[in-house]
Amino acid sequence: MNFSVIGAIGLTLMLFLKPALADEAGFLKSIEGRWSGDGSVTTKIGSRPFNVTCKFDGKARGPSLVMSGQCRGLVVVRRPVSADIRADGTRYSGTYMGPSGRPSRLSGSRTGNSINFIVRWNREINGDRTAQMTLEKIGGRGLRLKTIDKDPRNGRLIVTSDIHLTR
Repeated sequence: MNFSVIGAIGLTLMLFLKPALADEAGFLKSIEGRWSGDGSVTTKIGSRPFNVTCKFDGKARGPSLVMSGQCRGLVVVRRPVSADIRADGTRYSGTYMGPSGRPSRLSGSRTGNSINFIVRWNREINGDRTAQMTLEKIGGRGLRLKTIDKDPRNGRLIVTSDIHLTR
């Protein structure tokens, strides 16, 4: 294969990948800003969910987004929560720091206005080390954070957190 064919293939790939990176950077930029809202969290499948109030600040820089804040539940309990995510083409990866204070790995992709992650917990939670997490942009002023885990007793999927935020 000669160098002009290799160059043409490289140029073609760059033309296809550049818009994808720009799209992801634009999407992440649209999530930037201050968010607050409430929802429910279940710390262990089978236990009763409790209400939380959360505040987050999102900062985008190119194909990355850092969201940090805190959630308050049960009147006096406050926990820092953060996510540091990065787009590489149409794939996303990053780190999630939940109420346990231990970092967990995120990997996934975006479909429409949702980034769908697989969370790899750093320890066993609800019988395994994985769950699903979705960050969904709702219109220009809404954001939904949802986590779904599998019930170890019967394999059914259970929503373990569902938080609705607005600007």
